[in-house]
Amino acid sequence: MPELIILGSAHAIPDTNHENTHMVLVGEQHRVLIDCSGSPIVRLQKAGVDPNSLTDLILTHFHPDHVSGVPPLLMSMWLLGRKTPLDIYGLPHTLDRIEQTMQFFDWKHWPNFFPVIFHRLPVERMTPVLTGDEFRIFASPVHHLIPTIGLRIEAVSGGTLAYSCDTEPCDEVVELANGADILIHETSGDFQGHTSASQAGNIASRAEVDTLYLIHYDPQETNLLPEAKKEFPGKVALAEDFLRIPL
Repeated sequence: MPELIILGSAHAIPDTNHENTHMVLVGEQHRVLIDCSGSPIVRLQKAGVDPNSLTDLILTHFHPDHVSGVPPLLMSMWLLGRKTPLDIYGLPHTLDRIEQTMQFFDWKHWPNFFPVIFHRLPVERMTPVLTGDEFRIFASPVHHLIPTIGLRIEAVSGGTLAYSCDTEPCDEVVELANGADILIHETSGDFQGHTSASQAGNIASRAEVDTLYLIHYDPQETNLLPEAKKEFPGKVALAEDFLRIPL
């Protein structure tokens, strides 16, 4: 059964117990890293995931707290002897900048570097990202400060999970999460490009999900769960670092 492991749950400012938000979807055939911040090799190893077992990387948008770990991840996998290709998915806005960043490190001249294949996704609702025997992943643009995608993961076994990524409350997340077992929604606060806990609860109610996990939060904030529960009658929990969510 596939499972999602939360590698980091904090907003843009992490602390000693909460890394910036990113996660890994672990299946038998595909291991998909969703965003890449901090020290991804260390977080993956601590979660029991071999970094060189990653098959895919999905980058939701080009903000430092979501992509700063890409250069060290690629370099570490190369130094660990990786030979197999890595597929990277994201909007053109994101992947163009990732390629430009890697050019500063002259990565095309790293000897015996493994293949990296970029997949630029259209800015369209419910775009297929990855299809396999265990799960399917779809992406939709959401309402952040720069072009950003949220995700819907549908396991063949029947479980469905949606991830808002960084966004203001929007219909696209309601669509991504419609009828899902789990919605993981950001709760940075009620300001431009982001969402409060109560607003996340409202989105979960509109989408009629079973469980709401709050993520991308200020680790010092103590009122998130009560605020979300005012708007959502289902189960509400914090997506803590190294939480494992089976699909």
